[in-house]
Amino acid sequence: MRVFDLIVFFAYMIGVIVFGSSFYRKNKTTSAFTLGNSNIPSWVVTMSIFATFVSSISFLALPAKAFQTNWNAFVFSLSIPVASIMAVKIFVPLYRKANSPSAYAYLETRFGPWARVYASSCYLLTQIMRMGTILLLLALPVHAMFGWDILTIIVVTGLAVMLYSLLGGLQAVVWTDAIQGIIMISGALLILVYIIYQIPGGFGEMMDIAIKHDKFSLGSFGFSISESTFWVVLIYGIFINLQNYGIDQNYVQRYMASRSDREAKRSAFFGGMLYMPVSAIFFFIGTALFAYYTAVPDALPAEYAGEGMSDKVFPYFIAHSLPAGFTGLIIASIFAAGMSTISTSINSGSTVILTDYYKRFSKKEITDKMSMKVLYISSFLISVLGIVIGALMINVESILTAWWILASVFSGGMLGLFLLGAFVKKINVTGAVVGVIAGLLVIIWMSVSPALPETEPWLSFKSPFHGYLTIVIGTVVIFFIGFIASIWGKEREVPADGE
Repeated sequence: MRVFDLIVFFAYMIGVIVFGSSFYRKNKTTSAFTLGNSNIPSWVVTMSIFATFVSSISFLALPAKAFQTNWNAFVFSLSIPVASIMAVKIFVPLYRKANSPSAYAYLETRFGPWARVYASSCYLLTQIMRMGTILLLLALPVHAMFGWDILTIIVVTGLAVMLYSLLGGLQAVVWTDAIQGIIMISGALLILVYIIYQIPGGFGEMMDIAIKHDKFSLGSFGFSISESTFWVVLIYGIFINLQNYGIDQNYVQRYMASRSDREAKRSAFFGGMLYMPVSAIFFFIGTALFAYYTAVPDALPAEYAGEGMSDKVFPYFIAHSLPAGFTGLIIASIFAAGMSTISTSINSGSTVILTDYYKRFSKKEITDKMSMKVLYISSFLISVLGIVIGALMINVESILTAWWILASVFSGGMLGLFLLGAFVKKINVTGAVVGVIAGLLVIIWMSVSPALPETEPWLSFKSPFHGYLTIVIGTVVIFFIGFIASIWGKEREVPADGE
Protein backbone atom coordinates (compact mmCIF):
# COMPACT_ATOMS: atom_id res chain seq x y z
CA MET A 1 0.00 0.00 0.00
CA ARG A 2 2.76 2.44 0.87
CA VAL A 3 4.48 1.98 -2.49
CA PHE A 4 1.26 2.72 -4.40
CA ASP A 5 0.50 5.72 -2.17
CA LEU A 6 4.02 7.00 -2.67
CA ILE A 7 3.59 6.81 -6.44
CA VAL A 8 0.31 8.76 -6.30
CA PHE A 9 1.69 11.34 -3.88
CA PHE A 10 4.97 11.97 -5.68
CA ALA A 11 3.24 12.02 -9.07
CA TYR A 12 1.09 14.86 -7.75
CA MET A 13 4.01 16.75 -6.20
CA ILE A 14 6.18 16.48 -9.30
CA GLY A 15 3.25 17.42 -11.53
CA VAL A 16 2.51 20.61 -9.57
CA ILE A 17 6.16 21.67 -9.44
CA VAL A 18 6.67 21.06 -13.18
CA PHE A 19 3.39 22.77 -14.11
CA GLY A 20 4.06 25.80 -11.91
CA SER A 21 7.65 26.11 -13.07
CA SER A 22 6.51 26.00 -16.71
CA PHE A 23 5.32 29.61 -16.35
CA TYR A 24 8.96 30.71 -16.05
CA ARG A 25 9.06 31.76 -19.70
CA LYS A 26 6.07 34.05 -19.12
CA ASN A 27 7.53 35.44 -15.90
CA LYS A 28 10.34 37.72 -17.06
CA THR A 29 8.98 41.05 -15.78
CA THR A 30 7.83 42.41 -12.42
CA SER A 31 4.31 42.94 -13.82
CA ALA A 32 4.13 39.27 -14.75
CA PHE A 33 5.60 38.11 -11.41
CA THR A 34 3.34 40.25 -9.21
CA LEU A 35 0.11 40.67 -11.24
CA GLY A 36 0.21 38.11 -14.05
CA ASN A 37 0.06 41.08 -16.46
CA SER A 38 -3.54 41.63 -15.22
CA ASN A 39 -4.78 39.09 -17.74
CA ILE A 40 -5.92 36.09 -15.70
CA PRO A 41 -9.34 34.49 -16.40
CA SER A 42 -12.11 35.16 -13.91
CA TRP A 43 -12.70 31.52 -12.93
CA VAL A 44 -8.99 31.06 -12.18
CA VAL A 45 -8.94 34.15 -9.92
CA THR A 46 -12.12 32.92 -8.20
CA MET A 47 -10.61 29.51 -7.46
CA SER A 48 -7.37 31.18 -6.37
CA ILE A 49 -9.19 33.38 -3.84
CA PHE A 50 -11.04 30.30 -2.60
CA ALA A 51 -7.78 28.33 -2.36
CA THR A 52 -6.25 31.22 -0.41
CA PHE A 53 -9.09 30.90 2.11
CA VAL A 54 -8.61 27.14 2.32
CA SER A 55 -5.32 25.65 3.46
CA SER A 56 -4.15 22.63 5.37
CA ILE A 57 -5.32 24.63 8.40
CA SER A 58 -8.84 24.04 7.07
CA PHE A 59 -8.27 20.51 5.79
CA LEU A 60 -6.71 19.14 9.00
CA ALA A 61 -7.37 21.57 11.85
CA LEU A 62 -11.10 22.04 11.23
CA PRO A 63 -11.86 18.29 11.33
CA ALA A 64 -9.67 18.09 14.45
CA LYS A 65 -11.68 20.87 16.08
CA ALA A 66 -14.99 19.20 15.20
CA PHE A 67 -13.67 15.86 16.47
CA GLN A 68 -12.49 17.38 19.75
CA THR A 69 -15.41 19.71 20.44
CA ASN A 70 -18.23 20.72 18.08
CA TRP A 71 -19.08 23.06 15.17
CA ASN A 72 -18.35 26.25 17.10
CA ALA A 73 -15.48 27.15 14.74
CA PHE A 74 -17.87 26.89 11.75
CA VAL A 75 -19.35 30.20 12.89
CA PHE A 76 -16.22 31.76 11.37
CA SER A 77 -17.51 30.71 7.93
CA LEU A 78 -20.90 32.32 8.62
CA SER A 79 -19.17 35.70 8.80
CA ILE A 80 -17.85 35.52 5.23
CA PRO A 81 -20.94 37.01 3.45
CA VAL A 82 -20.45 40.29 5.35
CA ALA A 83 -16.85 40.60 4.16
CA SER A 84 -17.67 39.40 0.62
CA ILE A 85 -20.33 42.07 0.15
CA MET A 86 -18.03 44.79 1.48
CA ALA A 87 -15.31 43.57 -0.88
CA VAL A 88 -17.59 44.02 -3.87
CA LYS A 89 -18.96 47.39 -2.75
CA ILE A 90 -15.85 49.02 -1.24
CA PHE A 91 -12.52 47.19 -1.34
CA VAL A 92 -12.29 46.06 -4.97
CA PRO A 93 -13.27 49.48 -6.43
CA LEU A 94 -10.84 51.22 -4.02
CA TYR A 95 -7.82 49.15 -5.01
CA ARG A 96 -8.65 48.98 -8.70
CA LYS A 97 -8.80 52.78 -8.68
CA ALA A 98 -5.48 53.06 -6.79
CA ASN A 99 -3.91 50.77 -9.46
CA SER A 100 -0.95 49.66 -7.33
CA PRO A 101 0.32 46.08 -6.80
CA SER A 102 0.66 46.94 -3.11
CA ALA A 103 -2.26 46.88 -0.68
CA TYR A 104 -0.45 49.38 1.52
CA ALA A 105 0.33 52.20 -0.91
CA TYR A 106 -3.18 53.53 -0.17
CA LEU A 107 -2.33 53.92 3.52
CA GLU A 108 0.63 56.12 2.62
CA THR A 109 -1.63 58.50 0.68
CA ARG A 110 -3.77 58.86 3.81
CA PHE A 111 -1.24 58.88 6.64
CA GLY A 112 2.29 58.97 5.24
CA PRO A 113 5.12 56.41 4.86
CA TRP A 114 4.98 55.22 8.49
CA ALA A 115 1.50 53.73 7.94
CA ARG A 116 2.66 51.84 4.88
CA VAL A 117 5.65 50.38 6.74
CA TYR A 118 3.58 49.52 9.81
CA ALA A 119 0.87 47.67 7.90
CA SER A 120 3.20 45.90 5.48
CA SER A 121 5.48 44.69 8.29
CA CYS A 122 2.45 43.35 10.19
CA TYR A 123 1.38 41.57 7.02
CA LEU A 124 4.79 39.99 6.48
CA LEU A 125 4.89 38.69 10.06
CA THR A 126 1.40 37.22 9.68
CA GLN A 127 2.26 35.44 6.43
CA ILE A 128 5.47 33.95 7.79
CA MET A 129 3.59 32.60 10.82
CA ARG A 130 0.87 31.25 8.54
CA MET A 131 3.40 29.47 6.32
CA GLY A 132 4.98 27.82 9.35
CA THR A 133 1.60 26.65 10.64
CA ILE A 134 0.63 25.17 7.27
CA LEU A 135 3.97 23.45 6.73
CA LEU A 136 3.57 21.74 10.10
CA LEU A 137 0.04 20.61 9.27
CA LEU A 138 1.20 19.24 5.93
CA ALA A 139 3.92 17.22 7.67
CA LEU A 140 1.56 15.45 10.10
CA PRO A 141 -0.24 13.05 7.69
CA VAL A 142 2.98 12.25 5.79
CA HIS A 143 4.69 11.47 9.09
CA ALA A 144 1.75 9.28 10.14
CA MET A 145 1.74 7.37 6.85
CA PHE A 146 5.43 6.94 6.08
CA GLY A 147 7.08 7.61 9.44
CA TRP A 148 9.37 10.26 7.97
CA ASP A 149 10.87 12.90 10.23
CA ILE A 150 8.50 15.88 10.61
CA LEU A 151 11.29 18.46 10.35
CA THR A 152 12.56 16.90 7.12
CA ILE A 153 9.06 16.96 5.62
CA ILE A 154 8.66 20.64 6.55
CA VAL A 155 11.98 21.58 4.93
CA VAL A 156 11.44 19.60 1.71
CA THR A 157 7.85 20.83 1.28
CA GLY A 158 8.82 24.45 1.88
CA LEU A 159 11.63 24.30 -0.67
CA ALA A 160 9.42 22.54 -3.26
CA VAL A 161 6.73 25.21 -3.08
CA MET A 162 9.37 27.93 -3.14
CA LEU A 163 10.77 26.51 -6.38
CA TYR A 164 7.67 26.86 -8.54
CA SER A 165 6.53 30.06 -6.79
CA LEU A 166 9.88 31.67 -7.52
CA LEU A 167 10.08 30.47 -11.12
CA GLY A 168 6.45 30.95 -12.14
CA GLY A 169 5.38 34.08 -10.26
CA LEU A 170 1.70 34.93 -9.74
CA GLN A 171 0.62 33.09 -12.88
CA ALA A 172 2.02 29.85 -11.49
CA VAL A 173 0.42 30.58 -8.12
CA VAL A 174 -3.12 31.24 -9.35
CA TRP A 175 -3.21 28.47 -11.96
CA THR A 176 -1.89 25.88 -9.51
CA ASP A 177 -4.36 27.31 -6.95
CA ALA A 178 -7.23 26.61 -9.34
CA ILE A 179 -6.14 23.03 -9.99
CA GLN A 180 -5.33 22.37 -6.34
CA GLY A 181 -8.69 23.80 -5.26
CA ILE A 182 -10.53 21.31 -7.47
CA ILE A 183 -8.36 18.41 -6.21
CA MET A 184 -8.88 19.49 -2.61
CA ILE A 185 -12.70 19.66 -2.86
CA SER A 186 -12.81 16.27 -4.59
CA GLY A 187 -10.57 14.70 -1.94
CA ALA A 188 -12.61 16.12 0.94
CA LEU A 189 -15.88 14.80 -0.52
CA LEU A 190 -14.40 11.36 -1.19
CA ILE A 191 -13.03 10.93 2.31
CA LEU A 192 -16.27 12.11 3.93
CA VAL A 193 -18.27 9.55 1.96
CA TYR A 194 -15.71 6.84 2.80
CA ILE A 195 -15.78 7.56 6.56
CA ILE A 196 -19.59 7.47 6.65
CA TYR A 197 -19.51 4.19 4.72
CA GLN A 198 -17.19 2.70 7.37
CA ILE A 199 -19.49 3.57 10.28
CA PRO A 200 -21.69 0.62 11.29
CA GLY A 201 -25.17 1.88 10.51
CA GLY A 202 -23.91 4.50 8.05
CA PHE A 203 -25.20 8.08 7.92
CA GLY A 204 -28.07 7.48 10.33
CA GLU A 205 -25.77 6.12 13.02
CA MET A 206 -23.35 9.01 12.49
CA MET A 207 -26.16 11.52 13.04
CA ASP A 208 -27.44 9.69 16.14
CA ILE A 209 -23.99 9.65 17.75
CA ALA A 210 -23.27 13.27 16.80
CA ILE A 211 -26.59 14.54 18.13
CA LYS A 212 -26.25 12.49 21.33
CA HIS A 213 -22.85 14.12 22.01
CA ASP A 214 -23.99 17.60 20.87
CA LYS A 215 -21.35 17.64 18.11
CA PHE A 216 -23.36 20.02 15.87
CA SER A 217 -23.49 22.75 18.50
CA LEU A 218 -22.38 26.17 17.25
CA GLY A 219 -21.36 27.10 20.77
CA SER A 220 -23.05 28.93 23.58
CA PHE A 221 -25.30 31.84 22.63
CA GLY A 222 -24.50 33.51 25.92
CA PHE A 223 -22.70 36.83 26.04
CA SER A 224 -19.52 35.81 27.84
CA ILE A 225 -16.47 37.64 26.51
CA SER A 226 -14.00 35.16 27.98
CA GLU A 227 -15.27 32.01 26.22
CA SER A 228 -15.44 30.84 22.62
CA THR A 229 -19.16 31.54 22.27
CA PHE A 230 -21.12 31.83 19.02
CA TRP A 231 -20.87 35.61 19.20
CA VAL A 232 -17.15 35.72 19.99
CA VAL A 233 -16.30 33.53 16.99
CA LEU A 234 -18.73 35.43 14.73
CA ILE A 235 -17.23 38.81 15.63
CA TYR A 236 -13.72 37.39 15.27
CA GLY A 237 -14.63 36.01 11.84
CA ILE A 238 -16.10 39.30 10.65
CA PHE A 239 -12.97 41.22 11.62
CA ILE A 240 -10.53 38.65 10.23
CA ASN A 241 -12.41 38.40 6.93
CA LEU A 242 -12.71 42.17 6.63
CA GLN A 243 -8.96 42.24 7.09
CA ASN A 244 -8.52 39.51 4.47
CA TYR A 245 -10.60 41.31 1.88
CA GLY A 246 -9.70 44.85 2.91
CA ILE A 247 -5.95 44.92 3.52
CA ASP A 248 -4.47 41.49 2.80
CA GLN A 249 -1.94 41.59 -0.02
CA ASN A 250 -2.99 38.07 -1.09
CA TYR A 251 -6.45 39.27 -2.05
CA VAL A 252 -5.50 42.70 -3.36
CA GLN A 253 -3.10 41.15 -5.88
CA ARG A 254 -5.95 39.03 -7.19
CA TYR A 255 -8.20 42.06 -7.55
CA MET A 256 -5.46 43.68 -9.62
CA ALA A 257 -4.71 40.50 -11.61
CA SER A 258 -8.30 40.35 -12.91
CA ARG A 259 -9.04 41.57 -16.42
CA SER A 260 -11.72 44.09 -15.42
CA ASP A 261 -13.49 45.64 -12.43
CA ARG A 262 -16.52 43.44 -13.02
CA GLU A 263 -14.48 40.23 -13.08
CA ALA A 264 -12.57 41.30 -9.96
CA LYS A 265 -15.81 41.86 -8.04
CA ARG A 266 -17.29 38.56 -9.19
CA SER A 267 -14.15 36.63 -8.26
CA ALA A 268 -13.94 38.28 -4.83
CA PHE A 269 -17.56 37.43 -4.02
CA PHE A 270 -17.75 33.85 -5.24
CA GLY A 271 -14.22 32.96 -4.17
CA GLY A 272 -15.15 33.72 -0.57
CA MET A 273 -18.68 32.29 -0.65
CA LEU A 274 -17.40 28.96 -1.96
CA TYR A 275 -15.52 28.53 1.31
CA MET A 276 -18.75 28.21 3.32
CA PRO A 277 -20.01 24.86 1.95
CA VAL A 278 -16.48 23.46 1.64
CA SER A 279 -15.66 24.30 5.27
CA ALA A 280 -18.90 22.53 6.26
CA ILE A 281 -17.50 19.40 4.57
CA PHE A 282 -14.39 19.64 6.76
CA PHE A 283 -16.51 19.86 9.90
CA PHE A 284 -18.59 16.89 8.75
CA ILE A 285 -15.34 14.94 8.35
CA GLY A 286 -14.43 15.65 11.98
CA THR A 287 -17.92 14.74 13.18
CA ALA A 288 -17.91 11.54 11.10
CA LEU A 289 -14.51 10.59 12.54
CA PHE A 290 -15.86 11.04 16.06
CA ALA A 291 -18.87 8.87 15.24
CA TYR A 292 -16.67 6.20 13.64
CA TYR A 293 -14.27 5.92 16.57
CA THR A 294 -17.19 6.01 19.01
CA ALA A 295 -18.88 3.14 17.15
CA VAL A 296 -15.59 1.27 16.65
CA PRO A 297 -13.44 2.34 19.63
CA ASP A 298 -10.82 -0.37 19.10
CA ALA A 299 -9.90 1.19 15.74
CA LEU A 300 -8.14 4.12 17.46
CA PRO A 301 -4.99 3.37 19.51
CA ALA A 302 -5.09 4.60 23.10
CA GLU A 303 -2.27 7.10 22.57
CA TYR A 304 -4.37 8.94 19.94
CA ALA A 305 -7.37 9.21 22.23
CA GLY A 306 -5.50 11.24 24.85
CA GLU A 307 -5.71 14.92 25.68
CA GLY A 308 -4.28 17.21 23.01
CA MET A 309 -4.12 14.50 20.31
CA SER A 310 -7.09 15.62 18.19
CA ASP A 311 -4.82 17.14 15.49
CA LYS A 312 -3.30 13.68 14.89
CA VAL A 313 -6.52 11.61 14.67
CA PHE A 314 -7.41 12.54 11.08
CA PRO A 315 -3.85 11.93 9.81
CA TYR A 316 -3.91 8.55 11.60
CA PHE A 317 -7.18 7.61 9.86
CA ILE A 318 -5.76 8.64 6.50
CA ALA A 319 -2.62 6.60 7.04
CA HIS A 320 -4.18 3.42 8.43
CA SER A 321 -7.82 3.16 7.33
CA LEU A 322 -7.92 4.10 3.64
CA PRO A 323 -7.44 1.65 0.73
CA ALA A 324 -4.30 1.57 -1.43
CA GLY A 325 -3.87 4.64 -3.59
CA PHE A 326 -6.68 6.49 -1.81
CA THR A 327 -4.33 7.51 1.01
CA GLY A 328 -1.89 9.03 -1.47
CA LEU A 329 -4.75 10.88 -3.19
CA ILE A 330 -6.06 12.34 0.09
CA ILE A 331 -2.60 13.46 1.18
CA ALA A 332 -2.20 15.03 -2.25
CA SER A 333 -5.49 16.87 -1.58
CA ILE A 334 -4.16 18.11 1.76
CA PHE A 335 -0.97 19.23 0.09
CA ALA A 336 -3.06 20.93 -2.60
CA ALA A 337 -4.77 23.00 0.07
CA GLY A 338 -1.56 23.87 1.88
CA MET A 339 0.73 24.44 -1.07
CA SER A 340 -1.68 26.90 -2.68
CA THR A 341 -1.66 29.07 0.44
CA ILE A 342 2.11 28.85 0.95
CA SER A 343 2.82 29.81 -2.65
CA THR A 344 0.45 32.76 -2.30
CA SER A 345 2.26 33.96 0.83
CA ILE A 346 5.65 33.68 -0.88
CA ASN A 347 4.55 35.64 -3.94
CA SER A 348 2.63 38.33 -2.07
CA GLY A 349 5.35 38.70 0.57
CA SER A 350 8.05 39.25 -2.04
CA THR A 351 5.76 41.73 -3.82
CA VAL A 352 5.40 43.70 -0.58
CA ILE A 353 9.17 43.77 -0.02
CA LEU A 354 9.77 45.01 -3.57
CA THR A 355 6.96 47.56 -3.72
CA ASP A 356 6.72 48.85 -0.16
CA TYR A 357 10.41 48.80 0.77
CA TYR A 358 12.88 48.48 -2.10
CA LYS A 359 11.12 50.66 -4.68
CA ARG A 360 9.67 53.02 -2.10
CA PHE A 361 12.89 53.83 -0.25
CA SER A 362 15.65 53.22 -2.79
CA LYS A 363 17.27 56.45 -3.95
CA LYS A 364 18.79 55.06 -7.12
CA GLU A 365 17.18 54.28 -10.43
CA ILE A 366 15.65 50.79 -10.38
CA THR A 367 15.61 48.63 -13.49
CA ASP A 368 13.24 45.74 -14.06
CA LYS A 369 16.19 43.36 -13.86
CA MET A 370 17.06 44.67 -10.39
CA SER A 371 13.42 44.33 -9.33
CA MET A 372 13.30 40.70 -10.45
CA LYS A 373 16.44 40.00 -8.45
CA VAL A 374 14.79 41.47 -5.34
CA LEU A 375 11.69 39.32 -5.94
CA TYR A 376 13.78 36.15 -6.22
CA ILE A 377 15.86 36.89 -3.09
CA SER A 378 12.76 37.89 -1.11
CA SER A 379 10.93 34.72 -2.13
CA PHE A 380 13.85 32.63 -0.91
CA LEU A 381 14.17 34.43 2.44
CA ILE A 382 10.43 34.31 3.16
CA SER A 383 10.41 30.58 2.39
CA VAL A 384 13.30 29.93 4.78
CA LEU A 385 11.65 31.92 7.57
CA GLY A 386 8.38 30.01 7.08
CA ILE A 387 10.28 26.73 7.35
CA VAL A 388 11.94 27.87 10.58
CA ILE A 389 8.58 28.84 12.13
CA GLY A 390 7.10 25.48 11.13
CA ALA A 391 9.96 23.70 12.89
CA LEU A 392 9.47 25.77 16.04
CA MET A 393 5.73 24.91 16.19
CA ILE A 394 6.16 21.12 16.09
CA ASN A 395 5.07 20.60 19.73
CA VAL A 396 2.10 23.02 19.75
CA GLU A 397 -1.00 21.38 21.28
CA SER A 398 -3.88 22.88 19.24
CA ILE A 399 -2.69 24.19 15.89
CA LEU A 400 -5.97 25.91 14.93
CA THR A 401 -6.23 27.77 18.25
CA ALA A 402 -2.56 28.75 18.08
CA TRP A 403 -2.95 30.07 14.52
CA TRP A 404 -6.09 32.07 15.27
CA ILE A 405 -4.43 33.76 18.25
CA LEU A 406 -1.19 34.39 16.33
CA ALA A 407 -3.18 35.85 13.43
CA SER A 408 -4.75 38.33 15.82
CA VAL A 409 -1.41 39.28 17.37
CA PHE A 410 0.68 39.67 14.23
CA SER A 411 -2.07 41.40 12.31
CA GLY A 412 -1.38 44.17 14.77
CA GLY A 413 -4.83 45.72 14.44
CA MET A 414 -3.89 47.13 11.02
CA LEU A 415 -7.54 46.74 9.97
CA GLY A 416 -8.34 49.62 12.33
CA LEU A 417 -5.93 51.92 10.50
CA PHE A 418 -7.37 50.93 7.13
CA LEU A 419 -10.97 51.50 8.30
CA LEU A 420 -9.92 54.85 9.73
CA GLY A 421 -8.55 55.87 6.34
CA ALA A 422 -11.42 54.43 4.30
CA PHE A 423 -14.44 55.61 6.30
CA VAL A 424 -13.42 58.81 8.08
CA LYS A 425 -13.57 61.64 5.56
CA LYS A 426 -10.83 63.74 7.15
CA ILE A 427 -8.30 62.39 9.59
CA ASN A 428 -5.47 64.03 11.48
CA VAL A 429 -2.18 62.19 10.92
CA THR A 430 -1.10 62.54 14.55
CA GLY A 431 -4.49 61.18 15.58
CA ALA A 432 -3.86 58.08 13.49
CA VAL A 433 -0.45 57.58 15.12
CA VAL A 434 -1.98 57.91 18.60
CA GLY A 435 -4.70 55.40 17.66
CA VAL A 436 -2.17 52.84 16.40
CA ILE A 437 0.01 53.17 19.51
CA ALA A 438 -3.03 52.75 21.77
CA GLY A 439 -4.19 49.75 19.75
CA LEU A 440 -0.77 48.09 19.87
CA LEU A 441 -0.59 48.52 23.64
CA VAL A 442 -3.98 46.84 23.99
CA ILE A 443 -2.92 44.01 21.64
CA ILE A 444 0.31 43.42 23.58
CA TRP A 445 -1.61 43.43 26.88
CA MET A 446 -4.18 40.93 25.61
CA SER A 447 -1.46 38.75 24.11
CA VAL A 448 0.65 38.46 27.26
CA SER A 449 -2.35 38.34 29.59
CA PRO A 450 -2.48 34.52 29.88
CA ALA A 451 1.09 34.56 31.25
CA LEU A 452 0.33 37.13 33.96
CA PRO A 453 0.25 35.81 37.55
CA GLU A 454 -3.03 35.01 39.25
CA THR A 455 -4.05 37.64 41.82
CA GLU A 456 -7.14 38.85 43.58
CA PRO A 457 -9.83 39.84 40.99
CA TRP A 458 -9.69 43.50 41.99
CA LEU A 459 -5.89 43.52 41.52
CA SER A 460 -5.73 41.39 38.38
CA PHE A 461 -4.23 42.81 35.20
CA LYS A 462 -5.39 39.83 33.17
CA SER A 463 -7.54 40.52 30.12
CA PRO A 464 -11.19 39.47 30.57
CA PHE A 465 -11.49 38.89 26.82
CA HIS A 466 -11.06 35.64 24.91
CA GLY A 467 -7.89 35.49 22.79
CA TYR A 468 -9.93 35.54 19.56
CA LEU A 469 -11.03 39.08 20.42
CA THR A 470 -7.50 40.49 20.28
CA ILE A 471 -7.89 41.68 16.70
CA VAL A 472 -11.41 42.97 17.45
CA ILE A 473 -10.44 45.07 20.46
CA GLY A 474 -7.23 46.26 18.80
CA THR A 475 -9.11 47.36 15.68
CA VAL A 476 -11.83 49.17 17.64
CA VAL A 477 -9.29 50.98 19.82
CA ILE A 478 -7.25 52.14 16.81
CA PHE A 479 -10.36 53.37 15.01
CA PHE A 480 -12.02 55.27 17.86
CA ILE A 481 -8.89 56.60 19.57
CA GLY A 482 -7.59 57.72 16.17
CA PHE A 483 -10.89 59.41 15.39
CA ILE A 484 -11.13 61.16 18.77
CA ALA A 485 -7.47 62.24 18.74
CA SER A 486 -7.97 63.67 15.25
CA ILE A 487 -10.87 65.80 16.45
CA TRP A 488 -8.71 67.33 19.18
CA GLY A 489 -5.64 67.75 16.97
CA LYS A 490 -5.01 70.80 14.82
CA GLU A 491 -2.44 69.51 12.34
CA ARG A 492 -2.96 69.34 8.59
CA GLU A 493 -5.90 67.09 7.76
CA VAL A 494 -5.69 64.54 4.97
CA PRO A 495 -8.95 64.04 3.00
CA ALA A 496 -10.15 60.47 2.39
CA ASP A 497 -9.27 60.56 -1.31
CA GLY A 498 -5.64 61.21 -0.39
CA GLU A 499 -5.45 64.50 -2.32
